[in-house]
Amino acid sequence: MPQTKAIVSIENVVASATVNQIVDLNAITMLFPDVEYHPDQFPGLVFRLKAPKTATLIFSSGKMVCTGAKSEDQAMKAVKTVVSRLRKGGVEIVNEPVIEIQNIVASASLGGKVHLEEAARQLERSMYEPEQFPGLIHRMSDPKTVILLFASGKLVCTGAKKEVEVYKAVNNLHGMLEEKGLMIY
Repeated sequence: MPQTKAIVSIENVVASATVNQIVDLNAITMLFPDVEYHPDQFPGLVFRLKAPKTATLIFSSGKMVCTGAKSEDQAMKAVKTVVSRLRKGGVEIVNEPVIEIQNIVASASLGGKVHLEEAARQLERSMYEPEQFPGLIHRMSDPKTVILLFASGKLVCTGAKKEVEVYKAVNNLHGMLEEKGLMIY
């Protein structure tokens, strides 16, 4: 059991969604003056929400990408809120959105420092080249995530599709570092 408990913070949840229909982005721009749409620069329209604080990209294909949520639930709620607001504003959306979490980015603190050079030697699927990047890159196979680990004991975990995978990945890594005597308290 690790001497300290890792403190994990979900920073960003990215969800994709589709309403399986063509959406008129120009009509949305007319109905919602706050949206950002510059088709000459980018084919998607940006629909921002204050609560939950997110940005949802909407494409004419009916596909959407929501970023900025701090949980899976927030990401789902944001997409449903956007669709609901579009409908209330007069945009005809026939189907309910099909939503899928694509990526969760989290930060964590392990509560102690880490011997990165030694960790790179002992942990499989790890890469550490301090001249190029100050962190160790650890590719975990279960759950399938990538962790950027720094000497300070702080880390960034990316690639998880469920919040529970983030906690599992961080705790697995923390346990391995402890077991191998790579943590400094």
